[in-house]
Amino acid sequence: MPTNFIANTSINMVFLHNGSMLPREAAVASLLRTTSSDSFSSTVITNITLHVTPQKWNCSVSSPCCPFFNSKRSRCKWKRLVRSCSTSELVISSDENYGNKQVVGLTPRLYDYVLKNVREPEILRQLREETASMCGSQMQVSPDQAQLLAMLVQILGAERCIEVGVYTGYSSLATALVLPESGHLVACERDAISLDVAKKYYQLAGVSHKVDAKLGLAIDSLESLILNGEAGSYDFAFIDAEKRMNGEYFELLLQLVRVGGLIVIDNVLWHGKVSDPLVNDPKTISIRNFNEQLMEDRRISTSMVPIGDGMTICRKR
Repeated sequence: MPTNFIANTSINMVFLHNGSMLPREAAVASLLRTTSSDSFSSTVITNITLHVTPQKWNCSVSSPCCPFFNSKRSRCKWKRLVRSCSTSELVISSDENYGNKQVVGLTPRLYDYVLKNVREPEILRQLREETASMCGSQMQVSPDQAQLLAMLVQILGAERCIEVGVYTGYSSLATALVLPESGHLVACERDAISLDVAKKYYQLAGVSHKVDAKLGLAIDSLESLILNGEAGSYDFAFIDAEKRMNGEYFELLLQLVRVGGLIVIDNVLWHGKVSDPLVNDPKTISIRNFNEQLMEDRRISTSMVPIGDGMTICRKR
């Protein structure tokens, strides 16, 4: 694992040792015996990157919970380690009130394992591989995200859906594939070249009759649907477009989606930047503010899911 793995993430990942260490961690500990606990940055052991944060250290050589640090201090309140091995990372909230619940973080190897357990239809695989060679391919949702979206549509029994931000159509095609034959999907995209790719695959997949592809600004398309008397007639909506417009898209979709329907928003974690107080560019600020607004919005129930770049699932009350 590259040494900059941890430096490049904004997520605060910690591993709190209260018991025995794994063999590799014991090896790390032996190398740290002569290191001052106040000056740790990172240590690399073969393919492991270990990062120890300097905050909240109060260690003693006599402390039973911290036998491998030489210090004259009397207690060890915290041992905050990030274990980044080839298999997994265990993540624990820095707030002790969450009970030190361990959550698995995704390494490249573990994420490959997740992708191997995605039932990706062949037509979606073809679209994904064609998109991979295009400019902006990182905008495409991941296969595990698309699988979740399709399952939400199926669980909801959705027949009428809206997607804001189609790109080349991976998520909208995943949705259209699980809609009933009478299903209807409004797909809003402002880029003609990308939308042409999406239309090609709608045709190849045999779902063109389910998809109403709208080229232009999504705001205009959504307002047109409302003016057309379609408020409250949609079951499901997905937002994956201009992030600084999320609030406006959401308000319009909240009118269009029925009570009990879902609105899903992509990129709510924004590569981890939303949790980093040092990152304050306009796009990050807008996503951070939007997330806070959703938390306070009593018109919906919400669940933020750390899949892909983060998705928030909202159910209209």
